[in-house]
Amino acid sequence: MAQASTATPTETGQLKIVEDATCTFCGCVCDDITLKVEGEAIVEAKNACVLGKAWFLNHEPEHRPSCLIDGKPASVEDGVRRAAEILTQAKYPITYGLSDTTSEAQRVAVSITDWAGGIVDTTTSVCHGPSGMAFQGVGEVTCTLGEIKNRGDLIIFWGSNPAESHPRHFTKYSLMAKGLFTPRGRKDRTCVLIDVRKTKSAKAADVFLRVKPRSDFEALWTLRALARDIELDPVQVEADTGVPLADWQDLMNRMKQARFGVILFGMGLTMTRGKHLNTTALLALARDMNRHTRFVCKPMRGHGNVTGADNVVTWQTGYPFGVNLGRGYPRFNPGEYTTSDVLARGEADAAMIIASDPMANFSEAARRHLKSIPYIALDPKETPTTRHAAVAFCTAAYGINVPGTVYRMDDVPIPLRPAFDSPHPSDQEVLEGIERHVREMTQVAN
Repeated sequence: MAQASTATPTETGQLKIVEDATCTFCGCVCDDITLKVEGEAIVEAKNACVLGKAWFLNHEPEHRPSCLIDGKPASVEDGVRRAAEILTQAKYPITYGLSDTTSEAQRVAVSITDWAGGIVDTTTSVCHGPSGMAFQGVGEVTCTLGEIKNRGDLIIFWGSNPAESHPRHFTKYSLMAKGLFTPRGRKDRTCVLIDVRKTKSAKAADVFLRVKPRSDFEALWTLRALARDIELDPVQVEADTGVPLADWQDLMNRMKQARFGVILFGMGLTMTRGKHLNTTALLALARDMNRHTRFVCKPMRGHGNVTGADNVVTWQTGYPFGVNLGRGYPRFNPGEYTTSDVLARGEADAAMIIASDPMANFSEAARRHLKSIPYIALDPKETPTTRHAAVAFCTAAYGINVPGTVYRMDDVPIPLRPAFDSPHPSDQEVLEGIERHVREMTQVAN
C-alpha cells in the first residue's frame, strides 16, 4: 500500500498525515498507526500504545554531526573509510546489535563481517538466544499472530508480561480481538499466566500459576508427563514446582480440550536456570500436545526487528546469532562466539556496534575490553557506546525517517512508511559505504 498523506499549511509548517505507519518499538510491529506530522515533529500517533506513543512523540532530530572520528566532527565518507580500515586491520573483529535497524541494513552488516572474517552476533544472544538454540534442536510448531487472533481459544503466557512489555498484544492479537472462530473475543478465550511473580498481566488471566523460581524445567516436564498420562507423585511435584499437582492436571485438561492452544513465552523462561533446556522442553510440549489437539508455541520478542535479525543472519549463515565467519565458513557456538563472552574474555580486537548499547548493559569485564579496542558505532541517539567509539555515526531512525522491511515477532515481514526525512544517513547507506571499502581493502590485501 502506498503512503497516504495530506498536506495543509499550518503555523509550524506543513501538516502531513501518514496512514498505516509501522511502530518499531517492540516485536508486535503494529502497522496500523496514523501519524500526524508537523515539520520535523510527530505530534500525534493514533492507535499506538503508550510505548508506541513515547517512541513516536519523543523522537527529535539529532542536531549533531553525522560522523565523529575520535570525538571530532568528520565527513561521513571519511568515517566510512576509517571504519573499513579498523575492520580490515583487525584479526578478530565482531559485529553486534542489529535488532533496531532494517533487514536491508542487517544483510549488509553480515556481508561486511564475512569480508572482514569476523563474528556476527545480535542482541538475541542476551535475550532469546536459548530459543534459537532450541529451535534448531527441536523445531517449532508455529503460526502467525493472525491465526492466534482468529483461532486461539486457550492462550498461555509463560515467563512474559505483555501488559507492560507488549501493551497491544492483548487487544490486537491474543485476548480481546474478535476473530473468525473467536467472534466474541475475550469471551471465547481462556487465558493462563505462568510466572514466578504476580505481574500486571495476571489481572487479565483466568488462571494464574505461580511457579517456584528456577523451576520452569521441572514444571514443563510435569506437563509433558501429564500429556502422556504418566502418574506423578503429588508431593514431589509440589516440592519441585511450587504448584500442586491438581493445578497442573487442571491445566493439562484445559490444554487437551482446547481447539487451538497457544503458548507464548518470554525471557522469564529463556534467561533463568535451564535456559535453552527450558525452551526445548516447551517446544517439545507443544509438539506433544498436537497428539491431542492443535497447539502452537511462539516467543514474545522485544526489539522492533530482532526477529528480522535472526532471519537475516540465519538465511545468510545457517545460524541465528553468534556466528564466526573467520575461516570462510560459518561456525556456531553460543558462549564461545557470542559478543558478551568474546569481549569479557578480551578476545576481539575491533568491533562494529549497530543500533545497540552494550556499554550500558554488558558486564564490567566486557565493557572494559570494548572501551580498550577501536570500534564503530551506528545509532540515531547518543549513548554510552557512541561516546567511546573510534568512529560514531549518527544515523536516521528506522520507521520514522527510513523505509525498509522489519519482521514481526511471528516472522511476518512488514514494510516501513517513514514520517519525514532526516539530515543523517541511514544505517544501510553507512554500511554499504563500509562494505565497499572493506571489499576494496580486502582484495588489495589478498
